[in-house]
Amino acid sequence: MEHIPLYRQSEIYARQGVELSRNTMVRWVSEMADKLRPLYIALNDYVLEAGKVHADDTPVKVLAPGNGKTKTGRLWVYVRDDRNAGSSLPAAVWFAYSADRKGEHPQLHLAKYQGVLQADAYAGYNVLYETGRVKEAGCLAHARRKTHDEDVRRPTEMTQEALRRIAELYDIEAEIRGSPAEERLAVRKARSVQLMQSLYDWIQLQRKTLSKHAEMAKAFDYILNHWNALNEFCRDGWVEIDNNIGENALRSVAVGRKIISFSAQTREEKVRRSSTVCWSPANRTKWSRRTGCAK
Repeated sequence: MEHIPLYRQSEIYARQGVELSRNTMVRWVSEMADKLRPLYIALNDYVLEAGKVHADDTPVKVLAPGNGKTKTGRLWVYVRDDRNAGSSLPAAVWFAYSADRKGEHPQLHLAKYQGVLQADAYAGYNVLYETGRVKEAGCLAHARRKTHDEDVRRPTEMTQEALRRIAELYDIEAEIRGSPAEERLAVRKARSVQLMQSLYDWIQLQRKTLSKHAEMAKAFDYILNHWNALNEFCRDGWVEIDNNIGENALRSVAVGRKIISFSAQTREEKVRRSSTVCWSPANRTKWSRRTGCAK
């Protein structure tokens, strides 16, 4: 809960005169994980029965037992949250761990999923899109970030204009946040579709003036290459303009990553993985990590 690894908890207790070994705490967490297994399965089912799921992933350092060296594992997050489209159903987050970032992992996680997958342009998802049962929705925030970074380094009229045009789209989203999906779609068709087409035409013209090695060319190419997925929010009122919901779900992991090293094959690591998958950002679901219950 406080992102403190077990060996440090053991040391803290020892300084307070309480002898509590890490192995004992590992056993406790293991027993807890076993008892929570039905909840983990139910959470998985609940998230993936939604018509739209947000996905993202982040690296985690993994300690290989015996040699003290580290490698990079991966935490995947899948989020069900339709409250921006007026849904009263609770949001939920499901995490999964893998030893690497191969596409086979999300393909396994989403093997039975049917619906919209809102994510970045990670190629590992492509197999899912090719099946026809999973529809791709892109992330305009990801595209904007590339332009924003270049504007911070070297602001120009081009970077400013690109950000202004994208900001217009976000202003509309702010107005309709929380409205029913049907109303959101109607507003987007009336206002956002035209702005998106104007953005596309403008980028096409600007791209002709740039070297392929220019950073803005790379930012524009990302938008052009993923144009269909970036437009999905203009065709579906349940879809968001970006994947910020998925990205925000990983913030709790980022906090723990600063102070926790994972152990790749030990029992402690396997237990930790079982515990981690059930976490849910309190600010999204309004769950309490202390009680484990919805507020």
